[in-house]
Amino acid sequence: MLTTNPFDDDSLDGDKLREECGVFGIWGADGAASFVALGLHALQHRGQEAAGITSYDGKHFHTHRAMGHVAGNFDKDEIIRPLAGRTAIGHVRYSTTGETALRNVQPLYADLNEGGFAVAHNGNISNAMTMKRALIRRGSIFQSTSDTEVIIHLTATSSYTTPLDRLIDALRQVEGAYSLLVLTEIGLVACRDPLGIRPLVIGKVGDAIVFASESVGLDVIGATYLRDVEPGELVLVDDNGLRSFRPFAPARPRPCIFEHVYFSRPDSVVEGSSVYEVRKNIGAELSRESPVEADYVVPVPDSGVPAAIGFSQASGIPFELGIIRSHYVGRTFIQPNDGVRHLGVKLKHNANSALIRGKSIVLIDDSIVRGTTSLKIVQMMRDAGASEVHMRIASPPTRHSCFYGVDTPERSKLLAFKMNVSQMGDHIGADSLAFISLDGLYRALGSERDARAPQRCDACFSGDYPTSLTDMNEEGHPRLALVASR
Repeated sequence: MLTTNPFDDDSLDGDKLREECGVFGIWGADGAASFVALGLHALQHRGQEAAGITSYDGKHFHTHRAMGHVAGNFDKDEIIRPLAGRTAIGHVRYSTTGETALRNVQPLYADLNEGGFAVAHNGNISNAMTMKRALIRRGSIFQSTSDTEVIIHLTATSSYTTPLDRLIDALRQVEGAYSLLVLTEIGLVACRDPLGIRPLVIGKVGDAIVFASESVGLDVIGATYLRDVEPGELVLVDDNGLRSFRPFAPARPRPCIFEHVYFSRPDSVVEGSSVYEVRKNIGAELSRESPVEADYVVPVPDSGVPAAIGFSQASGIPFELGIIRSHYVGRTFIQPNDGVRHLGVKLKHNANSALIRGKSIVLIDDSIVRGTTSLKIVQMMRDAGASEVHMRIASPPTRHSCFYGVDTPERSKLLAFKMNVSQMGDHIGADSLAFISLDGLYRALGSERDARAPQRCDACFSGDYPTSLTDMNEEGHPRLALVASR
């Protein structure tokens, strides 16, 4: 499978970790597709490459998939009207596995022996390449390069008889992370992997049951949050109501810690905690661990804002907007000419020079990946006249690649893998650089870290992967070539 690279943008957004996708579904609502479109709008931050919706009207499945944002693709009546039915699922996508092409846009749909089968998946199947090779040998014909299609083929070829048992059989064969919605003729299925790496919540609006990657998806349609889909739980919603199943062996949950640092919207509630409050706590913890004297605390917008507020409140250093972000410039505006691309940085982010000239500042950002963003930000502050530029990062150093639905470069390209913190600070040109400790991050979440039995997936920081890495080694290189050569 191919892997796209979102780190080719010279804007300050080009060096961020990207969550793969978001899912949204509803059962039992007139005009279900309209609700899904609204839910996907609220989840747009989880995937801005493509979007899709599949509905079921009791007789037929209807699908529309498109490249680009939800807006412009699903805000037209001529698109929504054909998506008939009282149940529908939807998906917004970044690609972590599979090329950037319409054939990989979800929901993926297939006609199985038991009827139509549409699936929307958030996460990454870490043994997908191995499973795909085995399926192809058995005669399966793949129509996409997405890891999600493996679930369809495993379901189709299962020896079990009922659609639900066939799906469970398929999921028992895959490794990695999956929060998924499956739309079938028997009902709407929601499922979360046994470790609960990716989030999935349940809500209700009127008599309709709603599923979303984050609680903000419920908020936008006026749905009431009921609970999370629990790790290892499979939920079936049909005409008989909502039923819960526990088809997998019990496991100690390891939800992704980076959902709180960056992926989720700050107005979401994830695993029972307000993301906004957690990020403020991270900033406060960071100020206690790595204090610094400065005139202003300046967030790198927008993801650094809550942590910067927490840092400011805990340290007593005033919070100021020293970088102003424009929300009206898209990636497509940036032209391939190197000079124009360099100028394009200031179209999205510009220094508030009148504020920071002659001042010492503390820059707060969520993470450092390759370091290109931090280098540009520090230089921007220098050019604007800042007397000192200190940088504080609201996560530990990212030293390891993620294989659970986050698009990270191979490990050798991570700045924290190549350099220690002092070297990183010199590289980006900061007067000082510090990261929150992993223990501090756990404290900000309201717990003490147990290094022997981590409560969350923190593999991108610690290298402690909670599942087997069948397809990839820890350096981010595929093992498939080794398998093929035997």
